[in-house]
Amino acid sequence: MVSAVTFDQSEFEIRCEWGRHGLEALEPISDVVVIVDVLSFSTSVDIALGRGAIVLPFPLKDDSAARYAASRGARLASSDRGSGFSLSPASLQTIPRGLKLVLPSPNGAALCYSAGHATVITACIRNATASAKAAMRLGRTFAVIPAGEAWRDNSLRPAIEDLLGAGAVISTLHGSLSPDASAAARVFERFRSHLHSALRACPSGKELIERGFGADVDLAVQLDASNCVARLVGRELRSLV
Repeated sequence: MVSAVTFDQSEFEIRCEWGRHGLEALEPISDVVVIVDVLSFSTSVDIALGRGAIVLPFPLKDDSAARYAASRGARLASSDRGSGFSLSPASLQTIPRGLKLVLPSPNGAALCYSAGHATVITACIRNATASAKAAMRLGRTFAVIPAGEAWRDNSLRPAIEDLLGAGAVISTLHGSLSPDASAAARVFERFRSHLHSALRACPSGKELIERGFGADVDLAVQLDASNCVARLVGRELRSLV
């Protein structure tokens, strides 16, 4: 029988694994968990928190999201990416300071909502270096979790934008790298000089552009444009800066 230790990368200080199963494998033995969902949850969080708002992650977009928002005295994000405050990062550029926004997402938000760890950060390309430096102030071992996307059967689709975001964080962290973490960092370095073209050409980026949300991709590729660090405090993502 294969031991769980086989999959937890515990002999390394910097670990990287995909999605919910990766979170379950790595969070019990890591000081800090970093969740990465570049298109678009983590980028939306960065934009919102950078303006002084507070984000409450939630995994579902059904009626339970409205009930959850009401129970927390928060506003529910629009399910329509094209209206109001929504999962579109561009829509959050005018969000008012102090507003609590429930932001449902089946990937990054679902991971944040399900995380049982005491120290969880959600990071993206925009705040990769700031997030890594904050993580190093908070601990010595790190679980970097690229969220990925979902196929129609809900199986995980590894997404290049999340691998790049994870690699951007990992490239700043100090410590021994698992092969998985090293691979993510190397992919990021390979694309560092042309992140914009890479994300606009990847499946998730093309999907957003085809739907009329190219501005969201443009915001997501701005490497280290933000010093905002999003930490999960209770059920709320708040800025450490």
